[in-house]
Amino acid sequence: MYVRLLNVVLFIGLLTACASTSGMQQRFAVCNYDHAWEAALAAVKDRPVTTKNKDAGLIETGWLEVPMPGRTFGALQRDLEDSKDRSRLTLTVKRLDDVTKISFIETRERWVFRGGSRMFGWASTDPSEEIMDDIQNRLDKKLKEHGCSPT
Repeated sequence: MYVRLLNVVLFIGLLTACASTSGMQQRFAVCNYDHAWEAALAAVKDRPVTTKNKDAGLIETGWLEVPMPGRTFGALQRDLEDSKDRSRLTLTVKRLDDVTKISFIETRERWVFRGGSRMFGWASTDPSEEIMDDIQNRLDKKLKEHGCSPT
């Protein structure tokens, strides 16, 4: 009985781990680490950076709120006046043999009706394809400006 319960818990944990990294995108660049690091920083210059650790290869941005007009909630589809999402980015820059790998993911939350005593609150949602494409394009552009060849 306990073994079966443990297997179910482990299976759910693995599914959650896979889902949390499903939106991760990677770029490989033939260039030195410093140039790749500078390109990654430049790709998120429009957001407040909360973590910038070059030795660990980690860049994290703060939350950026994005208005999302036209959303409704509830059975009666009432207008949600204060409709918004919030987004933050995490980038990792790693040295490999002859290339540098840059990975990035967006953590996104939606302002939703929750009911109960806390009528509204943040709930996880899928990353925005627009944001991910924009970061990828900016990153490729900055890598090329630094003389790197993205692959």
